[in-house]
Amino acid sequence: MDPQTNLSFSMGADLRNHASIYDVLKGEIKSQFAIQRTNVTEIISSSVLLSSLELEFTGKGREYLLRDALAPIKAQYDYIIIDAPPALGILTVNSFTAADCILVPMLSDIFSLQGISQFYETFLHVRQSCNPSLFVAGIVLTKYNPRARLSQEIRQTAQLISEDLHIPLFDTSIRNSIVLSEAQAAQKDIIQYSPRNKAVNDYLLLADELIRRGI
Repeated sequence: MDPQTNLSFSMGADLRNHASIYDVLKGEIKSQFAIQRTNVTEIISSSVLLSSLELEFTGKGREYLLRDALAPIKAQYDYIIIDAPPALGILTVNSFTAADCILVPMLSDIFSLQGISQFYETFLHVRQSCNPSLFVAGIVLTKYNPRARLSQEIRQTAQLISEDLHIPLFDTSIRNSIVLSEAQAAQKDIIQYSPRNKAVNDYLLLADELIRRGI
């Protein structure tokens, strides 16, 4: 759902000759026919045209476009991961309305801390008006340097915010590594690309923590 299309590119999706989530939301194709099978996963790709959705859809019920579009394929999957854009507009509202829970990746910097309160307001709005069962699984710090004083201070502040907003802060943090960027550029699964890398192992630990917390 991010018009920057970075995730779709890194997954090896065809961004030119295949239908995207934009086409699905416009009603021009059913979701099952927009699914691409790549070497990494099955995906419905993004499109730069998503950025115009705010202006194209102004009528009643526009918050439910993605939820309704995914309904026919939900039974085919154990998990559907929705990549929401950082901007808190109609694309994010659609993502939250369609989701069961939200995982919040947060860069370990001061600007990301400031964005948490804005995110929380959007979350509350969607839960009150569109999706009453929605909950936040937690915040996970990314590009984290455990040796850096700033990262440690960011984590302490994030812990205070999580307690104030009643949002869990995951024990697992994702360390920074050039390997993650290399895998994205090579359009490869990070585990296959560098299985012994510390940052890759962090993602495996995060998956374990999600399971342990029953999410």
